[in-house]
Parts: sequence; structure tokens; C-alpha cells
Amino acid sequence: MRLLIVQYAGDYRETVQRFVAGGGETYYAQKYSVDAVAEIGKEIEEAAVLCCMTKEPYNEILDNGVRGIGAGFDGKIDSKKLIRIIEENNPTHLVVRTPLREVFFWAIKNKVETIATLADSFETLRIRGKIKNYLLANLLNNETIKWVGNHGVNSCRSLQKIGVNSDKIIPWDFPAIFTPESFSPKILPQDAKTRNLIYVGSVIEAKGVGNLLEALANLRAKNLSVSLKIAGRGETELFIQKARQLQIEDCVEFLGSVPHKAVVQLMRQADIVIVPSRHEYPEGFPMTIYEAFCSRTPLIASDHPMFTNNLKHGLNAMIFPAGNSIALSAYIEKLLSEPELYQSLSLASYEAWKQLQIPVKWADLINCWLDDSPQNQQWLFENRLASGRYNSATI
Repeated sequence: MRLLIVQYAGDYRETVQRFVAGGGETYYAQKYSVDAVAEIGKEIEEAAVLCCMTKEPYNEILDNGVRGIGAGFDGKIDSKKLIRIIEENNPTHLVVRTPLREVFFWAIKNKVETIATLADSFETLRIRGKIKNYLLANLLNNETIKWVGNHGVNSCRSLQKIGVNSDKIIPWDFPAIFTPESFSPKILPQDAKTRNLIYVGSVIEAKGVGNLLEALANLRAKNLSVSLKIAGRGETELFIQKARQLQIEDCVEFLGSVPHKAVVQLMRQADIVIVPSRHEYPEGFPMTIYEAFCSRTPLIASDHPMFTNNLKHGLNAMIFPAGNSIALSAYIEKLLSEPELYQSLSLASYEAWKQLQIPVKWADLINCWLDDSPQNQQWLFENRLASGRYNSATI
């Protein structure tokens, strides 16, 4: 058995080398994912990870025994080259972590058993999106694609909405690394001179970073002392310039990439966590929401379709219309001026976190598919979207 895992970003070779050198995680469950593939590799002929976005092409056996393959793409995938790389690796089994139709088509044509483990949502409003989704759903419904996993129940429902058969959709998650049990609920400090906000994620417009800066400028215009830390990589220079244009550069700190183990602590130290994703960003369900609940720091998030079933306005989060910086600034001001609301959101975070937990973990889905025993197949069958167990879930 030769397993090939195809993913869009995240340089597997660089990550393994960092861990070997004693470095830490840069995002949630990164070590779990890396180690899970290495463990699978010990039981089969070869496990390989193909990363599309890498600084350079490479193909080598890594220290953990996994074959690391870098396609060397920069921002845009060359589909023909990607398929050539897959063919050269000659996999018997495929795990596809990003919705690449060309890869699914190749797998079906060559009868290579495949599962998807996605973390995406699928918009259904624009004609172009509807056509792309229709073509993708047709491929995913093919019998060669055995299971279609997606991160969380809401993202799975978005697959069902575009026409993927719910009998083969399985919600998955990563194991809980942190829990809210590590922290006590918070109250709003009354003597703080400056209120601190934090954003963690890709520093790009579609994640709402520009709207967050505009909201901060609105608050500063009212003479409210508020600061913002932005943790993550992306178009940082663009937003540094925007902060200067808005004359708020003195209260915005761009932290760049931070070790994952520091994220929850950074959130704990802040007064509010902001998740301002715009609707056009294909969120699955961001780990920053899990982490915010773990930190017990109140959360303000956009009304992104993948959030709204999980986050209840005024109960476990404050929800603002995506892209509306005026509304965002108003909710920040409201939360920082109402101690009872602030405390109630912090108290609610534990129960909100518990509601997000689901049974199938990423590696479980792969292992149970590869080890095609009746027991494993029954377990996956019992945890598919059509099983009925998620009918009352909001994850």
C-alpha cells in the first residue's frame, strides 16, 4: 500500500525539520498531523505528503520515514504538473485535503481509492461558484471517492447543500490540545488604561483584517484607548501601510507567525478575541474560535455562514455583519462597557466549546478507511452525516 496525501499549503518537509530541531508548532494540531502520517507510514509500504505551495520542488525521505514532496508552486497550481507528480509517485491510495477537481478526476480515471479530508465551505450564490460546486459534487459522489470528510458539521452540511451524498460525508475534527478547564472565567478589569484586542490568522483582506483596522480607527476617533495585536502571516506590509493611513500605527502590533503554544496565552491576556472573516473566505470552522473559547476571553466574530449555527449573539459571542467596520467597533465598545455581558460571555465559553466536540478525528478517518475491517467501516458508517447523530448539533 502506497498512500499519498495531497495538500494545498503547509510545507511538510519544513515542519518535520523544525520539529527534529526542537522547534514548536505554528498552528493547531500541526504535530498531531505530522506524527499521525509517520505512524501510518510504519504500517504500509510508504506514506508520502505532497505539498503544492513550497519554496522549491523536492522529493525525499524525511527523518520520520515519510516521503516529503514539494511541488514548488507559488500562489497558483499548475494542474498538469501536479498530476505528473502524483503519477510519478504511483499511489495506491489518496487522501486529498483540498478541493482540487483535477486530482479527484485523475483518481477516478485511474481507479485509485480516495478519500477527502477537507476544511472548506462552499458558497452557492454566484453562478460561477454553483458551476464549480456542481462539478466538484459529481466527482465526490463517484464510488472511487469512498468518504468525503470536512472539518465540522456545518462545513459538512455545506457539502450536502452543493449535492454531495450525505451517506458518504463524515464530519471530522482534531483532538483537543487545550480545554477551557485550564482557565477560570474572566471579568472585565475596571482599572485598565488600555483595552487589548487580538486577531490570530492569515493577514489578508478576505479574513477581515482591513475591517478590523478600520474598526480600531473608529474607536480611537472616540478617544477610546484600545490596542490590537495581529498574529499571523500574509500581506503584512499592506496592512502596516493601512494602519499608517488610518493613523493608528501606534496602537497596532504585528507579531508575525507565533508558536502555536503561545496562541491561547495571547488570547487569555487580551480583553477580546476578534474573528472578522468575510463571507468570501472559504472557512471550514477556524481553530481560533476553539482557542478563544479555551482562553475564556470573550469573542466577537462576523456572521460568516460557517459561524452562525455555532455562535449565538449575546449568548456565547457577539456577532457583527461581515465587512461592517462600524458595527464591529460598536460591539467592541459595547462589550468593553458592559461588565455583566462580558462576564456572561466568558462563563458561556466552556459550554460553547463542549458543543463543538465531535467523535471522528482526522487520523481516525484515514486509519479506519485504510484498515477496511467490518468494525472500522461500521464505525465510519455510524458517524456519517446521514446517521442522524448530528441532527441537533450546531458544530
